[in-house]
Amino acid sequence: MKYDDNDIIEEEDLYPEYEDDKKRDRKNTELKVTVYIFLAMFLALIVYFAVFVQFKAPHQINNSYNMRQKNLAQSVIRGTIYSANGEVLAREALDHNGKEVRFYPYGNIFAHAAGFSTYGNYGLEKTANIELLTSNAPVNERVAKEMQGIRNTGDNIFTSYDPALQTAAYQALGNYKGAVIAMEAKTGKVLAMVSKPDYDPNTVADEWEEISQNEEESPLLNRAVQGLYPPGSTFKIVTALEYIREHPEDFTDYSYSCTGHITAEDADIECYHGSVHGTVDLKASFAKSCNCSFANIGLAADIAVFSDTADKLLFNRVLPLDREYKRSSFNLSSLSDTEERMQSAIGQGKVLVTPMHMALITQAVANDGMMMKPLEILRQENYLKDVIREYGPEEYKRVMSADEANILKEYMKEVVLTGTGRKLNGLSYTVAGKTGSAEYGSEKGKSHAWFTGFCDTDDPDIVVTVIMEGAGSGSDYAVPVAKRIFDAYYGLPSF
Repeated sequence: MKYDDNDIIEEEDLYPEYEDDKKRDRKNTELKVTVYIFLAMFLALIVYFAVFVQFKAPHQINNSYNMRQKNLAQSVIRGTIYSANGEVLAREALDHNGKEVRFYPYGNIFAHAAGFSTYGNYGLEKTANIELLTSNAPVNERVAKEMQGIRNTGDNIFTSYDPALQTAAYQALGNYKGAVIAMEAKTGKVLAMVSKPDYDPNTVADEWEEISQNEEESPLLNRAVQGLYPPGSTFKIVTALEYIREHPEDFTDYSYSCTGHITAEDADIECYHGSVHGTVDLKASFAKSCNCSFANIGLAADIAVFSDTADKLLFNRVLPLDREYKRSSFNLSSLSDTEERMQSAIGQGKVLVTPMHMALITQAVANDGMMMKPLEILRQENYLKDVIREYGPEEYKRVMSADEANILKEYMKEVVLTGTGRKLNGLSYTVAGKTGSAEYGSEKGKSHAWFTGFCDTDDPDIVVTVIMEGAGSGSDYAVPVAKRIFDAYYGLPSF
């Protein structure tokens, strides 16, 4: 090709091979980008698969709609559930007709704790379903049995439950509807979980239609984790903490003169049974459970601080619990009126809590502000007693400072020394706690009885939380129930 002097000559015109090199470079770049994209997608898939297997798979397998459960049940004999000391809570057995059935030696006593495996799974039977239907017997044995069409033996679960304490809690609750939770203060190990009304898991299949449709008694409802109640005066633990946080330098200077009732705008609050407490500081307000004083605190409270305190204590939030449960609620906001502020401060109005949640808050107070994850399953073993997995105490999160926890401990000690929990004073062990009488419904005077507290105040042993539906005052009804459980823990006779 010939060029005039005025022509602009491009490099690729002189060297055509440069254009080919550029095309190859572009193709190589596009290829690299494609490879990197697919590599990233592959790595993301591996990460998701690992996360799914580690965290989500057990929940998916335990889903009642997952057909793999039925397949496992056909090839594996369901494992046994044991208490902490090795007593059987649930095992496979043969009935008088030679039919394989699930047997629960303690019957109603462990109804909600152990649960059942009929009409779906419930309780620990659901929580540990995949472990109970998994066989970790020696590989050669499993293969040999599978080839012969013989079912392998599923793994066994050892729980944290104490049958003696569970029985004591069950008997102490008597014929009242309600729930009891007992757990170790430092570890979060659940020692007892009772809910009434209950049922016999041995006969639940035969009585399913009647039990499942009984809406008045709701025997299938585990009130310990699914029962939402107004916390009443036990919520004053939260309100007191809010006041301490809002007034860190001068909360000890708080003073209020109680005349038995307080009125603000159209709202009126009375102390329980019209009690007149006179001049009280924050500790005395707490110990005597003065509604008027705490309603006064609610009127002046910084809503943002109050909401943040409730939030930190997991109201409206997920609990560190493997079981199915209901979330507690606290709905105070800047839009709340005067009555709602006063009612919320004394654990009434729209405030709702489960007994388990109240037990966790109490456990955090006893444990210097550190909330532990409730621990029900201690280990998984195969039928040869080889340990497959072990589970130990696990810190969930710090929900209050150690200083705040110590202040609340002192207040809860005062409840027993001079306040509404005096029936727990003078025992061979020490107790700190908070009583509650939570009104419900439209009929004035009807109340649930609450107690939540812990024993050995200097070095807390166990936390006990009691709710008795419609029983009356916490000091008259819930406190004696808690005492019987504390006595049982220490091996003492209870009168």
